[in-house]
Amino acid sequence: MLIGVPKEIKNHEYRVGMVPSSVRECIHHGHTVLVETNAGIGVSATDDDYVAAGAEIVGSAAEIFARAEMVIKVKEPQAGERKMLREGQILFTYLHLAPDPEQTKDLVDSGAVCIAYETVTDVNGGLPLLAPMSQVAGRMSIQAGAHCLEKAQGGSGVLLAGVPGVLPAKVVILGGGVVGENAAYMAVGMGADVTILDRNVDTMRSLVRRFGQAIKTEYSTALAVEQEVLAADLVIGAVLVPGTAAPKLISRELVGRMKPGSVLVDVAIDQGGCFETSKATTHAEPTYVVDGIVHYCVANMPGGVAKTSTLALTNATLPYAVEIANKGWQEAMRTNNEIKLGANVINGHVCYDGVASAFEMDLVDVDSLL
Repeated sequence: MLIGVPKEIKNHEYRVGMVPSSVRECIHHGHTVLVETNAGIGVSATDDDYVAAGAEIVGSAAEIFARAEMVIKVKEPQAGERKMLREGQILFTYLHLAPDPEQTKDLVDSGAVCIAYETVTDVNGGLPLLAPMSQVAGRMSIQAGAHCLEKAQGGSGVLLAGVPGVLPAKVVILGGGVVGENAAYMAVGMGADVTILDRNVDTMRSLVRRFGQAIKTEYSTALAVEQEVLAADLVIGAVLVPGTAAPKLISRELVGRMKPGSVLVDVAIDQGGCFETSKATTHAEPTYVVDGIVHYCVANMPGGVAKTSTLALTNATLPYAVEIANKGWQEAMRTNNEIKLGANVINGHVCYDGVASAFEMDLVDVDSLL
């Protein structure tokens, strides 16, 4: 199969869909890989590195999209990229379609086979291609939140760890999954007062086993969320409903009652955000203020640590990419249910329930297209 890797063009997105070692592995399996010039420069992978791995360097994204049978990216295709997709071409990347009607329409119109990293699901219900970036984003959320709490950034001027004689900041994490657990890891390490809210008792038991008395857990109800958020210095939105829009856990009214200078970090922003006041921001302009509350809602947060993120991501995506290339998308989906669950849009049809429900579109069973 002819595989193409374009340079990412989203604001301050330095990650890349394949590193040289990934290229070498695909070539080892008999495939050809095209890489756009300077695609890996943000992770210190030069064109020479890719050539040494066996890739062909091409001068433009247009050539990648025109020639490749499968395009491997990191972030969802931007409007200009979507226009270059063609019928039957495989797109393997993060999509996050549920809050994005324009992208969904363009992918349907393209006729491409669009497989989303974030809905590839293993036999235990885990999300193996989302987990690495959730780990990164969870850890980064505390770094970002601590920075935003500084007075110069619009925050209340609270040090996350406190100092002897001064209480640490109160960090509230909404959701105890991969993002929440990794946020807790950082917050506990920095000495904060950490409370995690979740509705899965087994998840909370697991968190207590890991962190012991260093954290507090609480069953998430509307009242519990309200009480904890009003007392918080930093709130991390870490909820996820795979493939569908995130639930709004904090209303505009509640934001207006929070302590002035408090910080909201919405890691769920790729799926529309879990705060009513959330709107996507970029690494160039990461924050804004609503009712005196600092909001950090960067949609490609892991792109800020591109090298770590790319290595973690490509370690996870490579086996799936190789299987799709080896078998073709139809046979790969017939024989690997994890890949089949990644199907979001195929040949003009929406194949993922969360996306179809979000836009009241017809849902087509993947099996009928195989």
